[in-house]
Order: sequence, then structure tokens, then C-alpha cells
Amino acid sequence: MTGDQDELEGQFAQWRHYVRRRRALRSTDVEELEDHLRGSVDELVAAGLRADEAFLVAVKRMGSLDELSREFAREHSERLWKQLVLTGGDDDPASGGRARRDLRAMVLCAAGAAVSVKAPELFGLDLDRDGAFYALNAGLLTLPWLAGFLAWRRRAGRALVGLLVAWFALGAVAANAYPLADDSQSLVVTCVHLPLALWFAVGLAYVADDPRSPRRRMDFIRFTGEWFVYSVLIALGGGVLTAFTFGTFEAIGISPEGFVSRWLLPCGAAAAVVVAGWLVEVKQGVVENIAPVLTRLFTPLFTAALLAFLVALVVTGDGIDVEREVLILFDLLLVVVLGLLLYSTSARDPLAPPGPFDRLQLALVAAALAIDVVVLVEITGRITEYGTTPNKAAALGENAVLLVNLAWSAWLVLGLVRRRAPFAALERWQTNYLPVYAVWAWVVVLVFPPVFGYL
Repeated sequence: MTGDQDELEGQFAQWRHYVRRRRALRSTDVEELEDHLRGSVDELVAAGLRADEAFLVAVKRMGSLDELSREFAREHSERLWKQLVLTGGDDDPASGGRARRDLRAMVLCAAGAAVSVKAPELFGLDLDRDGAFYALNAGLLTLPWLAGFLAWRRRAGRALVGLLVAWFALGAVAANAYPLADDSQSLVVTCVHLPLALWFAVGLAYVADDPRSPRRRMDFIRFTGEWFVYSVLIALGGGVLTAFTFGTFEAIGISPEGFVSRWLLPCGAAAAVVVAGWLVEVKQGVVENIAPVLTRLFTPLFTAALLAFLVALVVTGDGIDVEREVLILFDLLLVVVLGLLLYSTSARDPLAPPGPFDRLQLALVAAALAIDVVVLVEITGRITEYGTTPNKAAALGENAVLLVNLAWSAWLVLGLVRRRAPFAALERWQTNYLPVYAVWAWVVVLVFPPVFGYL
């Protein structure tokens, strides 16, 4: 095989890897598309084009892969209906058996999460009276079951399972060993950062089949976004169920308030953590067409909002109030911006040239970067003048971590727009930066409470 043929096969391999991420296309469809693509390449090579030129032209002729996914979904409408039901959608008996095993494992793990939420009551704890305990341990009661389901599905090895157990055990120590008062700032920052630290354990379980792969890390970013979408949908459905439960039982003179508040809501929320993860795994093709649409919808809206805020900040000349609630608001805003960037990166065609949406993303990241700098200046000034607190120190560190990511992301997006940097550089930067967030979250959870005297 010649060098040109080796390079061409490498391009086909990259194309197949990208196409298989589109869950609306089955393996047989991918093979059909590849046959069509190879035929086009052969025709173009015979017409005198080089192999690499022929490949790019043939891919361009096929159109965007999202359009191909929709076309196949329309031509095979029964498949879309199969995706929307609970039992899979694959005619392969082996795949059907795997779907049933996944369903049983999900039900077991979801039930385990629901039982875990009620288990503390056996030791005299109460959800209403001991709210601080449940706030600290919410992630510990639910996320191990999601991680367990993913580790089982990925056939994780014993060493990785042992690492996951140690990870969650460390979280249990951080949540329960420190003497945190109910009104302490350390309790608040731990409640915020511990679930984030534990979510990266879920990520480790997700990439158990190839922990070193940047592509698998990007898949986990996609999983996180889609898990959030499904969680919101489940929460909305749960709200409707709760309303109907109240209405129907009160119509016959029975008040279901105790059952709803003590059983339905906590157990349902805990089980939903696992159910949402399972839905992402087996129904990815359904939401995969929704999430990119939401990203493209909210990116211009958030860009306009951030630019309007910067203009108002300059016109009024007022500083930012760096109280705890405001710090949390700005951090959430920056996290949402980063989430939009991450998800659009994970859903982008790596072979596509830069377009208007990439320029819009550059404006979004630049605006977020400017706001991050303003917030950092305000926090630093307050700390210099009044001293530091756990809230301010955590906010300072988080904004510094976000600043590094946003600054380099802006530079890479600028290079992409100017056609001086490949898209792969942006994708690689985002996946390589994920451990930084995990390390910072653990620093806040493990180091901050004793350093600040558990205040």
C-alpha cells in the first residue's frame, strides 16, 4: 500500500469515527455511506485529483453529517420511533440482549440511589431537621450509583473500580469529618464543590474503556450536557406528576403532602440521576439533535446579554458587588458560557471550515473573559481591603481557573477564525484542561475548611 493510500485510509478512519457519533445512523448506514464516499473518491481520483483532494471534495459533496442524519431518520422513520421507546431500537438480537441487561442494571442502580437517600433515617437523621447533612452528602448518596452503572457498562477493571471507591470514600471523609457549622461559609463552599469533584469520578467511570483518550474525554463533556438536558426533562415531568398526585388525592379528601415530600421527591430525584445517565447512553440519537440546537439558540442570546452588561458597566461606572450571592451568580454565568463553548466544540464537525457561528463564539468568549477580569479585580480589591473569607478565596480561585481557560480558548478560537489554528487544538485544550477543574474542586473541599478554621 502506497503512502497516499495510507493517508487516505487514515482520513476514512477519522470520518468513520465522527459519523458513528451520530446515533441516528446505525452501523449498516455508516457502511452504506462509506461505500458511497469511497465510490466518489475513486471517481475523482480517476478524473485526475490527488487522493487527499478527492477525499475533501467527496465529503463536501455529501453535505453536512447532521443533514445526513436527518435524511436517514426521515427515510427510515420506524427507526426514530424505536429510538423513542424504552426497549432500544436495534434489530440485532445481541444488541437487544445488551439493551435488556442495561435496563436491568439501570433499574438496580436507580433503586440503590433511592434507597441510599432514605438510609440515613435508619440512624436517626431527618431530611427536614438535618438539611446540612443531606446538602453535604447529596452527591455521595446518588453519584456512586451512576458511576457504578457506567463502570459496569464499560467493563471497568478492578484497579479502576478501586480508584472510584477510594475517590468516593475521600468525598465521604471531606463531607462528614470536618466540624462544619450549619451557618459556616465552609459548609456552603463544600456543598457547591463536592458534587463537582465527585462528578469527575463519574467521568472516570465513563472513560473507563480508554481513560487516556482525548476523544473519550470530549465524549464525557457531551455526556454531561446531554445528562443535564435529560435531567431537566425528567424534573419537568416529575413536577407534572407531583401536581397530578396532589390534585387527584386531595379530590377524595386525602392529603399526599407527607408522601410527596418524604418519599416521592427525594427518591425520585435520586433515581433520576441514574435514569438520566442511562437515557443518554441508550437514547443519544434523540437528544443529540436537540442539544446543538439549544447551543446555537442560546449562544447569541448570552453573547448579547454579556455585551449589554459590559456596556452598562462602562456607562454607569459602577463596580460589582462581590457579596456571596453575586459571586455565585457570576461564576454560574461564566460556567454557562464555558458549557456553551464546550458543547458546541463537542458537536462541531472537525472538518468544517470556520463560519459565522465560530465568530459569534469568539465574541461570547471575549465578553466572558472581560467580565471575568472585572470580577477578579473586584474580588482582589475586597480581599486586600477587608481580608479573605472562604467564599472570596473560592471565588478568586475559580475565576482564575476560568480566566486561564477562557483566555487560551479565545486565542485558539481567534486562530480558528483566522484559519491559523486547527479545530483540533481547541478540542485538545478543552479536554486536557478538565483535570484542572477536578484538582481545584478537591482543593476547596479538602484544604479550605481547616485553613479557614472551619468558618
